[in-house]
Amino acid sequence: MGRAGLDAVSPAVQVLVLLTVLSVIPAILILTTSFTRVVVVLSFLRSAIGTPGVPPNQVLIALALFLTFFTMAPVFQDVHEQALAPFLEGTLSQAELWPRASAPLHDFMLRQTREADLALFMGMAGVGPVDGPEAIPFHVLAPAFAISELKTAFQIGFLLFLPFLVLDIAVASTLMAMGMFMIPPMMVSLPFKLLLFVVVDGWHLVIKSLVESFR
Repeated sequence: MGRAGLDAVSPAVQVLVLLTVLSVIPAILILTTSFTRVVVVLSFLRSAIGTPGVPPNQVLIALALFLTFFTMAPVFQDVHEQALAPFLEGTLSQAELWPRASAPLHDFMLRQTREADLALFMGMAGVGPVDGPEAIPFHVLAPAFAISELKTAFQIGFLLFLPFLVLDIAVASTLMAMGMFMIPPMMVSLPFKLLLFVVVDGWHLVIKSLVESFR
């Protein structure tokens, strides 16, 4: 194939690569940003209160997305300044775009990843000692970051369950002492859970703790 043939194929290949990247963007946003921790914690909160349908899934996902964009804003800003803006201005080649764009995300993921999780995947991938944190391969860092986020989310979820669990036990014990065995404890404790959550400004505390957990 001559030079003309290569030039004709090149745009088609570029379009194919672009479409492939666009198709995996949702997975990238879910597993390489703060979204996983946020949405899991919010789901635990909903379960702890005892309202599996409130807030609705649409509201929960939307809130998780907005919090993700908020917590990731500095990272996205670095990506724009270091990679996207120079590329759009024509001062950065396509070959340099990914290394430049992935560097801020790589640093963010590395800060949130536990050493034990990172060592686990480095061992399974057969990756030996590296020159520095920036040399850790992305295919090793991404799953290590994901399970670290899940572990952190489960730890926060455990702490969220404790006060509501104590309230459930107190209500159940009171109903048993009064001989009211036919009344479901969950039905009685739910208003008190909602009252407790509102009185302590639960949304403020949970969201503040979530955002600060990334800093």
